[in-house]
Amino acid sequence: MTLNTNAIVHEARRWIGTPYVHQASAFHAGADCLGLLRGIWRSLYGDEPEVAPPYSYDWSEPQGEERLWDAAIRHLVPKPVAQEDPGDVLLFRMRAGAVAKHLGIATHTGQNASFVHAYSKFGVVESPLSAPWRRRIVARFTFPEEFK
Repeated sequence: MTLNTNAIVHEARRWIGTPYVHQASAFHAGADCLGLLRGIWRSLYGDEPEVAPPYSYDWSEPQGEERLWDAAIRHLVPKPVAQEDPGDVLLFRMRAGAVAKHLGIATHTGQNASFVHAYSKFGVVESPLSAPWRRRIVARFTFPEEFK
């Protein structure tokens, strides 16, 4: 099956309302931002490409390692940050000097840009890609072209 951005956006939106649960990846039962991406991957491709190791709320900040970014590079296709398309995976650095540790799926681009993400205390929501969010984007990826 060929990549279909509408399918990615549709699947991301199906997860809206899922409660936020750290390290979880269960549709409508609980997910964090990585769990949301993992759930979308399973829906589109089947099995996950690797087992996500246990991780703390601070991810790899104490070590200063870009573990989430490295994993994204292993399984997704990097693209220029300015090249916006619905269905893109967005990687965010939540504060200067910290590791990138938040993910979302672009749903709209342009003036009314938005994204779906799992956000602590809110669960899976669709949020405007406002200036405060936009300036935190450090990488943009697409899913691999061929669904397995």
